[in-house]
Amino acid sequence: MANIKIVVEKCVGCKLCIGACPFGAIKVEDKKAVIDEKCTLCGACVSSCKLSAIDFQKEETITMDDLSSYKGVWVFGEVKCGTAASVSLELLGEGRKLSEQLKVPLSAVLLGENVEPIANTLISHGADNVFMVDHPSLKIFNDESYTDIFVQLIQKYKPEIVLMGATTYGRSLAPRVSSRINTGLTADCTGLEIDPERKILLQTRPAFGGNLMATIICPNHRPQMSTVRPKVMKALPADPTRMGEILRPEVVIPQEVKVKVSQVVSSVCEMVNLTEADIIVSAGRGIGDPKNLKVIEELAVVLGGAVGASRAVVDAGWIEYSHQVGQTGKTVGPKVYFACGISGAIQHLAGMSSSDTIIAINKNPDAPIFKVATFGIVGDVLEVVPQLVSEFKSRLG
Repeated sequence: MANIKIVVEKCVGCKLCIGACPFGAIKVEDKKAVIDEKCTLCGACVSSCKLSAIDFQKEETITMDDLSSYKGVWVFGEVKCGTAASVSLELLGEGRKLSEQLKVPLSAVLLGENVEPIANTLISHGADNVFMVDHPSLKIFNDESYTDIFVQLIQKYKPEIVLMGATTYGRSLAPRVSSRINTGLTADCTGLEIDPERKILLQTRPAFGGNLMATIICPNHRPQMSTVRPKVMKALPADPTRMGEILRPEVVIPQEVKVKVSQVVSSVCEMVNLTEADIIVSAGRGIGDPKNLKVIEELAVVLGGAVGASRAVVDAGWIEYSHQVGQTGKTVGPKVYFACGISGAIQHLAGMSSSDTIIAINKNPDAPIFKVATFGIVGDVLEVVPQLVSEFKSRLG
């Protein structure tokens, strides 16, 4: 393990290391430097010391020979309301491509109670086999117990790639697992590929506020772990005739856990369910006033869709965060996306550009949203949307 300490005999308390530490983890006491618990072992302070009074031992790098035993692509089979979460099916579709390029099996990891029907669903959507741990204590997602079991499975079966949805569950589980097994994690990926020469995972995600796409690799540790937002990947059509194996591995079920789930409450976020909606009507600053959200909501109701919003509308306090679409909100991919009064900032486009059909309504003909729109209407949202509502009402009865 990496370790850092002050060589007291050499330290003269010059304070140069204090300025070099980006985390404020060094102070001087009795003319000697002291490193406290805020230290992240980044090593930035070492070069600042002119007397070599900081002893920094880096963690030994794992060689590629140590990684040869890791094979296979895994997908976390997230369960929501007794069914497989759509993001898990989407990841199986993407995992299928990766596993075929690597010529390795694609597996799903399924934790819960009475989940065998879900295991068959995962197989029908592309999994070659399912590692299923079925136990009453796993009926409700628990960070602590799920992490413990997942780590046991990884240590025993050694997959080379692990994919999870960037959902509430996945964003909690993935970093805990990666930390326990000492590997890297790339969050909120929008693209996954296999390097044809090195056979490692290329993980692409937005960086610097969405203005740059970064490709990240994890060459020296396994498994390579990624979380992917819902609706970024495409699920394979279900094939009920597809055959696969349900494996029931022996694991130690944690009996005493510090985290207790006392109640599961459906939040506003879940009731809106933007990530599952086929039609989304989103409002931007162009609607002018929070009272005009009623117009947007009426169109959504007529079409049986959900209400979305840009970050500007959420930041203004006009609507709850659970409705936000974009890089800092939800990534959606509905069949039809109405962008009402939304200019089309790159951060918003990152969250909805995978929609099948985009209909933009904006007074500004030069608004960036029109560059990605399937259909564009130049006009006042408060005039156009009521006309659409009237027309849809008459046609839909």
